Amino acid sequence: MEIQYWADIACPYCYMGITQLQRALKELKIADQTPLKFMSFQLDPTLPTTTDLSMTEYYAKTHQLTKQEIDQLAADIDLPIKMENAIPVNTLAAHRLIKYIESLNDQALLNKAVKRLYQLYFNDNESIADYEALTVAMNEIGLPVADVKKVLESNQYEDEVRKNERRAFMIGMPSAPLFVINNKYSITGAQPYEVFLEALKKVKDTTK
Repeated sequence: MEIQYWADIACPYCYMGITQLQRALKELKIADQTPLKFMSFQLDPTLPTTTDLSMTEYYAKTHQLTKQEIDQLAADIDLPIKMENAIPVNTLAAHRLIKYIESLNDQALLNKAVKRLYQLYFNDNESIADYEALTVAMNEIGLPVADVKKVLESNQYEDEVRKNERRAFMIGMPSAPLFVINNKYSITGAQPYEVFLEALKKVKDTTK
């Protein structure tokens, strides 16, 4: 089984969705043999790299959602997030780092990196556009500081990010996150754990 998923680091629903998916994979005992390919998708590529706007103000303005609504969704799946202090900035640098780590062909490291970036954004409430914060976070999971800085201080892997986004538009991606299993079955949004579990069971049964 192979799973591609389009997501943005600044998207709480993406964070919830991948968390639910990974829980379902572990429940079925197929997490270790199921590659998860992160497909970059910036929800708002026009965002600046610095801002005085809070995430709750941004979401209320652009998505008509309140902090309480998002907090409740996260609480329902036991995923602690701090929406009120998250910083709505451009996520391109984080996406470029993900594509760099993807090039290392280490799925475990990639999974750690994606999880750490979500934590950096929604738990630590650091700016995901701040090179120093990104460097420290990636060093925590084992990446050499010099390698991370080399990527950040260039435009490396931006083409890979844009290719992922163009692919999303080509397939008519309805919203983020989007999970595509075996290039055939799709799940959209931060669905309940049971939805992911049932979908994975069906795909697993049909590929025996």
